[in-house]
Amino acid sequence: MSRKVIVLGETRDSSLRNVSFEAVAAAKTVSEGGEVIGVVFGESVAEAGKELIHYGADRVIVVEHAELKQYSSDGYTQALMAVIDQESPEGIILGHTSLGKDLAPRVAGKLGSGLISDAIAVEEAGGNIVFTRPIYSGKAFEKRVVTDGIIFATIRPNNINPLEHDAGRSGDVQSLSVDIKDLRTVIKEVLRKATEGVDLSEAKVIVAGGRGVKSTEGFEPLKELADVLGGAVGASRGACDADYCDYALQIGQTGKVVTPDLYIACGISGAIQHLAGMSNSKVIVAINKDPEANIFKVADYGIVGDLFEVVPLLTEEIKALLVKS
Repeated sequence: MSRKVIVLGETRDSSLRNVSFEAVAAAKTVSEGGEVIGVVFGESVAEAGKELIHYGADRVIVVEHAELKQYSSDGYTQALMAVIDQESPEGIILGHTSLGKDLAPRVAGKLGSGLISDAIAVEEAGGNIVFTRPIYSGKAFEKRVVTDGIIFATIRPNNINPLEHDAGRSGDVQSLSVDIKDLRTVIKEVLRKATEGVDLSEAKVIVAGGRGVKSTEGFEPLKELADVLGGAVGASRGACDADYCDYALQIGQTGKVVTPDLYIACGISGAIQHLAGMSNSKVIVAINKDPEANIFKVADYGIVGDLFEVVPLLTEEIKALLVKS
């Protein structure tokens, strides 16, 4: 059964985030040959709309308004509801990001629909669209189907492969005028701390440090290794609480949930709260002086040793391999 599916393209600094392209791929599965409509909100975002078409959207609706330059719950809810009212979709897909986690339940409430959140896979099986999502902090997985009404879901970044980029693909980019009004909160300015390197939530490689790094300076070898691998630096809550790094780097139950291709844990003991944020990584490498550390139970590869000796050696070996290749 073919369906019309809406996908919200999420922008950062006028560029689409990777999760937007992953959402299009998920929407293609949900649509079962129907129409996939990309939606982009902001100021001067028509070019971003074209990029969604290159990644598989059939057409794009752009809502441009000064009040949509920065995310606000009221503004984005009004804009998305206007698109839904116009298109009457049978499916809606968003990224399970900080934006998606705030916006999706609000819109689902207004529509009176269910919501499947944090899906890591979507497939067609037995005539149903089946979503797989982690439960119990990633210790188990459940499969969910929507039996009635709109198929509404958010997908976890870095889990569903985007479709191939096709620069020759074309489609309509339409503009929709929406009167954004009665905002309870108006964002005048966003001050971001300067974060180096790759976006943590979308990084393919993450080098994370725990209390074992011992200081702010202890993160320097980790940053160097992350730079060589083209990855991002993360941290456990213990390292953040000890003021070794900013809480923006925190991975775990009360931080970011990440699923990179490679996760290198340095000086991290493996508390259950931290494992909840990274245990679904495709390959986990643990470096710790304590051979009994809990992190080794989930690691694919373990190195028992001092991270200040192991990490620089690892960095040099990888540099040498890159030079040879």
